[in-house]
Amino acid sequence: MKSLKTLVIAAALSLGAVGAAHAQAPATAPVEAPVATATANPAPVAPAAATTAATPAKADAAVPAGDATYVPMKPTAGVGQPVDAGINFQPQVTPIGQQAYEFNHYILLPVITVITLLVLGLMLWAMARYRAKANPVPSKTTHNTFIEIIWTAIPVLILAVVAVPSIKLLAAQYAPPSKDALTIKVTGYQWYWGYAYPDQGIGEYVSKILPEDKAKAAGEPYHLAVDNRMVVPVGRQVKLIITGADVIHSFAVPAFWTKMDAVPGRANETTFTATKVGVYYGQCSELCGVDHGYMPIAVEVLPVDKWEAWVRSKGGNPSGETAAAPAAVAPTPAAATTEAAPAAAPAAAPAAKN
Repeated sequence: MKSLKTLVIAAALSLGAVGAAHAQAPATAPVEAPVATATANPAPVAPAAATTAATPAKADAAVPAGDATYVPMKPTAGVGQPVDAGINFQPQVTPIGQQAYEFNHYILLPVITVITLLVLGLMLWAMARYRAKANPVPSKTTHNTFIEIIWTAIPVLILAVVAVPSIKLLAAQYAPPSKDALTIKVTGYQWYWGYAYPDQGIGEYVSKILPEDKAKAAGEPYHLAVDNRMVVPVGRQVKLIITGADVIHSFAVPAFWTKMDAVPGRANETTFTATKVGVYYGQCSELCGVDHGYMPIAVEVLPVDKWEAWVRSKGGNPSGETAAAPAAVAPTPAAATTEAAPAAAPAAAPAAKN
């Protein structure tokens, strides 16, 4: 009997030891689980680093380069605007304008003048030579093959010669813009203009005519001066995307040889490259309503550093890079770490259970 009691006590002690061992096993897993969690926790720190990296970019964008500050330029009398008793084109300040000006003066005008004088001379000669008094017996001539060949062949040759520079000019006017062209969206309203610089982050601002007293006080021509000009850098190609908000308008700046209709629901495109600093004026050239004559255009061409200062004064970035761009790239490593962290925890959990 005593031996039986001894066996029962021994078995109870053995079962108690096994139960204690199993009771301690789950406690081991939680010890290792925090270790995996501790490894995964640092991952979210990366976005903070990305934010820190992005902060200097925003600060740099707000600081003007050097000592350049924007000051509105005063126009020059007779430059970029009409002159009293003027019969010529305005002096051209774009390569396309120079090409068109030379085509008009050195090809078109001489050819038209020669043809006009020749036709006028032939008419006067025919009127004198074949008048009734000099020809009491009327001529019965019906045609002359040689003359018909001449008056057909010569005009064809003239048109062929003129067509070569004409087609070159036309192709240059509609050539695709370069990749680094400055894009400006132009919208015609009744009766003012709206300008936006999407690449620089400058939203649309409106440009309206200045009252006569303010225009004279600023030393600008009335009917042409505006409160907010379009501002572009010298020597850089500008791509205009032109549309209308209500009716058809037309954006025209004579000194640039630029004219393009602003049609509602359609985006028309034209380009220019101003080669001289200054203020150049234009007007809406499509009858658009009662105040059609009161929606002028003023384009200010500045040196590059002054233009960049103007962009900053508008809250934009001259380089065309948004301040948020670095932040969008930086979180990528952090995201990879965050996604990898959950994979590490399950790997440790089975080890703990074993």
